[in-house]
Amino acid sequence: MQQVVLGNEVPSASIALGCMRMAGLELQQAERMIHTALEEGIDLFDHADIYGGGRSESVFGEVLKQNPGLRDKMLIQGKCGIRKGFYDASAEHILASVDQSLQRLGVETLDILLLHRPDALFEPEEIAEAFRTLHQAGKVRYFGVSNFNSGQIQLLKKFVDQRLIVNQLQFSLVHTALIDSGMNVNIRYDHGRDYTGHTLEYCRLQEITIQAWSPFQYGMIEGVFLENPKYEKLNRQIRLLAEQKGVSDSAVAVAWIIRHPARMQTIVGTMNEERLRSICAAAKVSLTRQEWYSLYLAAGNPLP
Repeated sequence: MQQVVLGNEVPSASIALGCMRMAGLELQQAERMIHTALEEGIDLFDHADIYGGGRSESVFGEVLKQNPGLRDKMLIQGKCGIRKGFYDASAEHILASVDQSLQRLGVETLDILLLHRPDALFEPEEIAEAFRTLHQAGKVRYFGVSNFNSGQIQLLKKFVDQRLIVNQLQFSLVHTALIDSGMNVNIRYDHGRDYTGHTLEYCRLQEITIQAWSPFQYGMIEGVFLENPKYEKLNRQIRLLAEQKGVSDSAVAVAWIIRHPARMQTIVGTMNEERLRSICAAAKVSLTRQEWYSLYLAAGNPLP
């Protein structure tokens, strides 16, 4: 498995397992899934306090409890800040959420904690206080954000003592806003519009690793684009390259993300062992520049 170094500090595999759907697994299924991920070289497991209403963390924690020593082989990442009907980045909620996550997971420390979504009412001084408390207590080793733009990160960095090493953002062949405007500079049409505040470039300059979520989804979570007639041209090109490389279509879609020089980490959320194995083959796929652009164009993106 290829490696990335999160925030230029924490080595990890280029593919991570998102545990949102683990709430729907029986204990033995979850155990097999975690072991499969580790066997394939995945070492980071991405959680959030809202996944399954906390059940995803509880199931994961039960697997850890029944497998002594497993915790030492992995990085556990948590997220907090989304509550039913509103966002909450208050110190009180952050501290309470982490304590609850640690209890459900049955661990003493989260390797990484992310703020899940920008709270329009967030007070950076208050977040800084919460991060400081968690770090000093040994409850969280590293910190980051999720779905934040460059200006929001800059504001937070002014007050937070700890480095922010991760920004988790939606990115895929059919969700390319992070890179579109960078190739359409000074052009007055939709792909030239900056929807992100130049967040990709900012994160690269600040050595903040982007974690790409929903690598197979279109829209927010409307469905997958693979084998979807809405994306016939893209799927033809994916299939062509998959056959040439001897891998699955899913592997090609992830290889496209891995190929970007920002050295992103891709979060995949499958709870199917065989599909996970097929996705992990992406780490062995090398796309040429021409192949990378052929996929970008097939997805309906223009070049000026």
